[in-house]
Amino acid sequence: MNPRPLFLDPVPPTPRFAMRAAGITGSLIDSSIALLQSRRQPTISFAMGCPAADAIPAATIGELASEILADEQAPALNYGPTEGEASLRRALRAFLAESGSAIADHSLLITTGATQGLDLAGKLFIDPGDLVIAEEPSYTNAIAIMTGYQGRILRCPMDDAGMQVERLPSLIAAAACAPKIVYVIPNSQNPVGTTMSLARRHLLLELAERFDFLILEDDPYGFLYFRRPPPQSVFALDQGRGRVIAVQTFSKIVAPGLRLGWVVASPPVIERMIAAKQGLDTCTSPLAQRILAEFLAGGHMPRHLAGLRSFYRMRCEAMLTELSAAFAGLPGARWSKPDGGFFLWLELPGQLSSDALFALALDEGVAFIPGSAFLPDDGPRNALRLCFASSTPGEIAAGVRRLRLAVQHMIDREGIRP
Repeated sequence: MNPRPLFLDPVPPTPRFAMRAAGITGSLIDSSIALLQSRRQPTISFAMGCPAADAIPAATIGELASEILADEQAPALNYGPTEGEASLRRALRAFLAESGSAIADHSLLITTGATQGLDLAGKLFIDPGDLVIAEEPSYTNAIAIMTGYQGRILRCPMDDAGMQVERLPSLIAAAACAPKIVYVIPNSQNPVGTTMSLARRHLLLELAERFDFLILEDDPYGFLYFRRPPPQSVFALDQGRGRVIAVQTFSKIVAPGLRLGWVVASPPVIERMIAAKQGLDTCTSPLAQRILAEFLAGGHMPRHLAGLRSFYRMRCEAMLTELSAAFAGLPGARWSKPDGGFFLWLELPGQLSSDALFALALDEGVAFIPGSAFLPDDGPRNALRLCFASSTPGEIAAGVRRLRLAVQHMIDREGIRP
């Protein structure tokens, strides 16, 4: 089964579709949920970037929800303010301040997941034909949002220190125009798992001033470091100059089902985002917001995060160990060594296609996301993203063995000599 049909094919303009509909392709990552649920064969999934079920504080969330719903003086099932519930805004700002990020109230917007924050940034700043520079590889859902607003995507290579920011001037010169936005995932990047160095963060800000572009800083994993905290955020380093829009989420650190994220930006940007959000969903779930407000105000988050860091570090190390055992003897195979987050990036010998491997792996009972989901159409096809977060060490061991077996089947079937 080739995974590419999970994307919508581009459509020609018609009297029914708007021109921008041609750029709305959907997400192979999100489509994988339905695909895996439809399979009768038990499958170990390294595909979706989900928290582990036992890493979600479900019992605490349930208790808090019951208490909130029992309070008739503070109904949580009605509409709320678009900018977010006052209790969550207050608790979140206090939590961020304790983490070293002081945020002004008028610079904060609560969103329905980080995806809504990315969409609001695209809606407000991308005109048809605008240039957007992103990492190569990069998070496919964000790229889909930007192409949906008819932005043109230009890729900048990465290495172990994140986006190679020093290449931006030459890329801009070759494009003959400055980007409107440079999109980065600076901490435990999705899909590779690496973190941008402090020097490159400073250089990125210098180039933003020089070429007059905005930086869209997407940071779902900054709190999920394994050994030491990442460098200061690009937003904080900007020191209020208005060059950065920062998007974050509770999905990876508490529960994705609550659909809660936040945006930090200059007050004029937040004001426009509030107006735009009013035309989308009026407000983010007040019940979910009040649950998170109580979770933060009750002091649960520091202990919870400490547990998550240890928990996910163990699973990452388990996958690295299994990859070394299974793939070390395969010439040309290599993989990233994440410093946090949920993912690592596996590169196979160049003549192997992870798109073609997808169906073989499913037959063996393991799923992943092909690298093509994160790369341009003309990019290499020999890489894949593996999520270690949602599988137990035992499942990781079995899943990696199944993956290696699928790779061997491909090598034998096609007569490839790695």
